[in-house]
Amino acid sequence: MKRPLPQLTDSNRFFWTAGEHGKLRFLRCTDCANLIHPPVPICGKCLSTRQEVVEVSGRATLAAFTVNHQMWIPSIEPPYIIALVEIEEQPDVRLTTNIVGCAESELVIGMPLAVEFEHYEDVYLPVFRPLGMGQRQPGEGA
Repeated sequence: MKRPLPQLTDSNRFFWTAGEHGKLRFLRCTDCANLIHPPVPICGKCLSTRQEVVEVSGRATLAAFTVNHQMWIPSIEPPYIIALVEIEEQPDVRLTTNIVGCAESELVIGMPLAVEFEHYEDVYLPVFRPLGMGQRQPGEGA
């Protein structure tokens, strides 16, 4: 499947390539510890410009979802689930992503999720699977 991919830049490469190592990474303000996503040069909480890249657990909560039944992108066969997930470490950090390995009828707002990655070219797209549905928890060994 060929899908539109994000353009890698110096400011976002850490996010889109971290999946090569099975990790989910964000910027964190070194002054107030606020996670910053998408990457911007100034913390929205304290206005600091001091940031570092940090790894998070990869766990999230399902905040909202919809099922797309229309073929908007010819290379992506519907139906597929588009979701808004809240990152466990800081719920106001949300990702728009896809839910995999789960039927629409099994989805429940508030359910725990874990990240996994789909690899396309040099990009690793974070997608999420409900915990307990055929996946180890992030950080667990094989």
